[in-house]
Amino acid sequence: MSDQVQLVPGNTLITDTPEEGRQLAIKLARLTIKITQPDAAMREKLRPVYAENASMLIVIGATVAAEFATIAQANNYWR
Repeated sequence: MSDQVQLVPGNTLITDTPEEGRQLAIKLARLTIKITQPDAAMREKLRPVYAENASMLIVIGATVAAEFATIAQANNYWR
């Protein structure tokens, strides 16, 4: 891959607040999509397909939730 995408921004999952952790989870999910489909034009073309499909939106939510669970574990949010 010529354009190296940093999959973990700042190389850390540690955040100051749970809100920042949630924002990081969304960013990580988006980076996963970008790395999976590196063609920006194709991502734009596909966006209306999933934007109008409830099942796909639920999967997106589950992906972000999985990323957030990892971040929460790293930050010991559940102490």
